[in-house]
Amino acid sequence: MKKLLFTLLLAVTIPAFGADKKIVFIAGNPSHRSGEHEHRAGCLLLQECLKGVPGVTSVVYSNGWPTDARAAFAGAATIVVYCDGGGGHALLQEDRLKTIGALMGRGTGLVCLHYGVEPTMERGEKEFLDWIGGAYEINWSVNPHWVADFKKLPEHPISRGVNPFQLNDEWYFNMRFRDGMKGVTPILSAIPDASTTNRNDGPHENNPTVRQLVARGEPQHVAWACERAEGGRGFGFTGGHFHKNWGDDNMRKLVLNAILWTAKVEVPASGVVSQPTEAQLQANLDDKRDRRPSQ
Repeated sequence: MKKLLFTLLLAVTIPAFGADKKIVFIAGNPSHRSGEHEHRAGCLLLQECLKGVPGVTSVVYSNGWPTDARAAFAGAATIVVYCDGGGGHALLQEDRLKTIGALMGRGTGLVCLHYGVEPTMERGEKEFLDWIGGAYEINWSVNPHWVADFKKLPEHPISRGVNPFQLNDEWYFNMRFRDGMKGVTPILSAIPDASTTNRNDGPHENNPTVRQLVARGEPQHVAWACERAEGGRGFGFTGGHFHKNWGDDNMRKLVLNAILWTAKVEVPASGVVSQPTEAQLQANLDDKRDRRPSQ
């Protein structure tokens, strides 16, 4: 009887041999102004861009969490979380950390995008350091808008086909990483300019440590990959504040590559090729008529 139950459990948690790798997107609730934090539109766009990749299937769940989590995550190869963070983070509610933790223990991948990399120090940070290798920590990390110049990328499957690029976004930095960066590979690194320290000190805005590292010109890691002890993979990406930036070929390709890598799907030699139209970029935006549009 125990053997039968174990077999049934495996059937709903591990993809069948030869089956498509299942990618589950968790898109957070609407927030910020139009064109910013477009979680649902961003996830649906990335899903569309992955349709041409053989051996992959995906599903998007809107508004933070699937109604039937067991069914939603059954057989998932990786989970992509694009949502607001802090105390309202989609993964920190109820017993969801436990649910995700069980999946991580079975080697499921995890991708956290933009605000989704911020748990709280009291709840979630320990898990995030294990699951994706790094996290945003208040009174330590900061969230300025700045033009990051990514002059060189490492040799890694995630960087395949991605060229050096510059992009204005809300690139978080001075992230909290695992001790000694154990198992963590920086993917996007840039040197923040002086404008990133213009704001007064605050839990997200600025602090003495950040002012010093910016003055020294220390490169900051704003996207990274990690490998976990049980064999799973994680990816953290701090950009993605502005929805229009998904139109940047290099940024989009890097994240699409990362999704495949965390799902243990071979990343094509030239990366994931996609060419979304302007209409596709503008599709599925949240109704934010009560908020000023993003510039």
